[in-house]
Amino acid sequence: MKISMINGSPKVKDSASGLILKELQTLLSPEHEIVNLHFTKKQPGRNDLELLQDCDVMVYAFPLYVDSLPSHLLSCLISLEEYLKNAAFSQTCTVYAMANCGFYEGHQNTLALDIMKSWCARAGVIWGGGLGIGAGGMLPMIGGMTAGQGPKKNFSCALHTLSDRISHKETGENICFSPNFPRILYKLAGEMGWRQAVKNNGLARRDLWNKQV
Repeated sequence: MKISMINGSPKVKDSASGLILKELQTLLSPEHEIVNLHFTKKQPGRNDLELLQDCDVMVYAFPLYVDSLPSHLLSCLISLEEYLKNAAFSQTCTVYAMANCGFYEGHQNTLALDIMKSWCARAGVIWGGGLGIGAGGMLPMIGGMTAGQGPKKNFSCALHTLSDRISHKETGENICFSPNFPRILYKLAGEMGWRQAVKNNGLARRDLWNKQV
């Protein structure tokens, strides 16, 4: 089976979306043909379209932007609609999506996953379901932790479920979850990050509350 892993993060490197796809790939059988793509511009390249040909599964991973997808990824999906409508393989191609957000609650990604479901209907592909991942900003920091333990317990469980669906091309309901980590500590860690960023940019903590006119 040919599986296309598509990173929709605008970050060229070190994105949470890339980390999620990497961990998912380790759970899939090596017998599958894996194609890795990264959409960072408003249009998919010609080489991207060639690599997408005849794929059985497409897996998208992206960060949540204002309850939706990053604008460049939306543009890419719109361009792909016509291509997929005219592609012979699209009627049997199943699409999965993994959205991560800075909010602690994974259900904040629900609308973005619904957008992906609607796009599948327009493009003529099968919607397989997705993951709504809360506290996505934590993922690079806990990436080296043992799978299934500590803060990664819910994350690893959801990835295992999705990998099984992908391997059998099954459809299912979205799975939204938060990390196994206290919400208050996540909030405090985020505030520490903002304060450090303010300091690094030569500003005072009170500047965080300044309003732009």
